[in-house]
Amino acid sequence: MTSQSEAETYSFQAEAAQILNLMAHSLYSNKEIFLRELVSNASDAIDRLRSERYAHPESVGAEPEQEARIRVAFDKDAGTLTIADNGIGMSRQEVIDNIGTIARSGTAEFLRTLTGDQRRDAELIGQFGVGFYSAFIVAERVVLTTRRAGLPASEGVRWSSDGKGEYAVEAVERAERGTTIVLELREGEDELLNEHRLRSIVQRYSDHISQPIVMGQDEAPVNQASALWARPKSELSEQDYHSYYRHLTNDYTDPLAYVHTKVEGRYEYTMLLYVPSRAPHDLWVPQARRGVRLHVRRVFILEDTGQLLPGYLRFVHGIVDSADLPLNVSREILQGSQAVDHIRSSAVKRVLKLLKELAEKEPGKYADFWKQFGGVLKQGIADDPAHREDLTELLRFTSTRSDTQDADVSLGDYVARMKEGQDKIYYLLAPSLAAAAASPHLEAFRAKGIEVLLLGEAVDNFVVSGSLREYQGKRLQSVAQGAPDFGELTDEAEKEAAEQADSDYAALLGKLKAHLAGKAWDVRVTNRLTTSPACIVADGEETDFTVVQRMRGSGLPNQPILEINPRHPLVERLNRDQEDPRVREWAHVLFDQSVLTAGARIEEPATFVTRLNDLLTALTADTTTRTADTPD
Repeated sequence: MTSQSEAETYSFQAEAAQILNLMAHSLYSNKEIFLRELVSNASDAIDRLRSERYAHPESVGAEPEQEARIRVAFDKDAGTLTIADNGIGMSRQEVIDNIGTIARSGTAEFLRTLTGDQRRDAELIGQFGVGFYSAFIVAERVVLTTRRAGLPASEGVRWSSDGKGEYAVEAVERAERGTTIVLELREGEDELLNEHRLRSIVQRYSDHISQPIVMGQDEAPVNQASALWARPKSELSEQDYHSYYRHLTNDYTDPLAYVHTKVEGRYEYTMLLYVPSRAPHDLWVPQARRGVRLHVRRVFILEDTGQLLPGYLRFVHGIVDSADLPLNVSREILQGSQAVDHIRSSAVKRVLKLLKELAEKEPGKYADFWKQFGGVLKQGIADDPAHREDLTELLRFTSTRSDTQDADVSLGDYVARMKEGQDKIYYLLAPSLAAAAASPHLEAFRAKGIEVLLLGEAVDNFVVSGSLREYQGKRLQSVAQGAPDFGELTDEAEKEAAEQADSDYAALLGKLKAHLAGKAWDVRVTNRLTTSPACIVADGEETDFTVVQRMRGSGLPNQPILEINPRHPLVERLNRDQEDPRVREWAHVLFDQSVLTAGARIEEPATFVTRLNDLLTALTADTTTRTADTPD
């Protein structure tokens, strides 16, 4: 190789410098992981070449077919270690984008996730896309030489850096495609210049890489170099499955569960699907890469973009290997393929069955799963009517039965505990679980011992506002929607008290409604409150969550209803002193307090504070006057 131009020098950005410093000084006790990461990157490059060759053959040009391989070599005299692949390689711009610009690979999130535990932090490297830089754990200088498949030999690129703030990029002549990385080892790293030591590291971390990893003059494979999913299950141990998961995902925690199945019949395919133990940092990023890879007859074709599993199962990782699809399959062909539709349906059923078994047999593990992925799984209730029944059984909720925020209540659990005479499943939507648990809407339900499900995520609105209306013949009912109806759980004395309150407070209700014209659609007495003076609710046509969301926006296009508690001392006093001019101010304070209690914002907070201060001052003055008038 001869230089074709002067090297251009660039500076790493600040976050990159942090990463490089971390690699050089903070992860030394887990230094073996550098080889795992570089071999994994080489494997990905070979997979991408195969995919590109079939999907876009024009982009790789007339590159000769070669047996895929990853080569690991060392030079004792030079003190260097080399990892080379004949994968897709990189262009100059790709080198700058993917190697020079670390932040593109999730650096900021990686740095926020660091714990100080060297072993755990080392396991995060690949997950956040910064695995290449682990080379600096053992190397004082790294030289990467590459040429992208399809480009001429004159467009080879060399990248080099000592990891101290700058890197250089220059053009070189490179006949072969792919990438070669040379590590100039630090002093004291001589143990890596030993074939037995390198073999043991490869076999420990990279045995399930599907391409052969070769070493020595005979270039005999060091790893098994076989597609694990294609091997009989009887030959595989749990450790085999876990090791392959770590290779596939760069997540070095064990998966929570997995399913491995081969289907033969009209369509022939193999699936190996994993449920992770923890959510990735980009779980809620719509454009993030999905976790299932499509292979055709063991050849990697492409990453899933939604055809193999629906969005609400985007956390699933794994392999689908089809014997029926063409090797040159495109994303467009996938969208109209009956074989893919069949595979997708089967994959969804397998995953949901796996989760059901986990919930039934290992509820503790399922509780861990729900904490990580419950919010995503709920999306399926709205998005996938065909599997709604199965998904409903997997739902878990927080409820008033417990003082914790643990979501451990299924709808089946709730129905089994319903009070005699109760005919509805009650729930409350709020901006957060904390807001739900503190809501005044729960007061009467708690007093009667009626369990209420607490829903505090945005997706919950879609679950209960149209997708899931009933369960086992029991209608789901918001406790903040419409007038409360306890049915057979309301005794005659309560009914008589409610009728009397309607009569006793009719005049006050009229005044409050007039004072709140433009803010409240109606004002009425309620039996849903026991300790709070008032609350806002929606009418029967919209959900409580809709009211809260609209109040968070600009104004109140649909006005809520203000309900007052006829047994509260403040409300009783307002009823006695209806002609007091301060009733108008109290009306607005009660309304705004109720809005705040619902977790929403009030339109004029400064006005609210002024009103409240004026009323408190007046009450203080009244108290002072009464005290002065009292004889000693």
